[in-house]
Amino acid sequence: MADTTTAQTTTASTSAATGAPAGPPSAMSGILSFAPFIVIMILFYFLMIYPQNKERKKREELLNALQRGDKVLTRGGIYGTVADIKENVITLKVSENTKIEVERSFIETTIKG
Repeated sequence: MADTTTAQTTTASTSAATGAPAGPPSAMSGILSFAPFIVIMILFYFLMIYPQNKERKKREELLNALQRGDKVLTRGGIYGTVADIKENVITLKVSENTKIEVERSFIETTIKG
């Protein structure tokens, strides 16, 4: 009988020394296991999504503020002056007798000066 009591005591002391869980995991450990994932998602938002949305809003403001006479650069590298504005089509005057129509979204930037 003394041998079984010693064996049980030894087993209990080794499980306590190794840090084996005594009971079911707590709810806090479940939340903490998702903490790195949550931190990565927050970083992803501030490093990728937020700047992209900010740039998109700036671009929309630029396209909505276009007026006749503005000098612009298209994505294709064509410089021109806005001659006419329709809903989604901009007519550019690229030389004295040459006018071209481009889609509004193909205007890259306005040229100052």
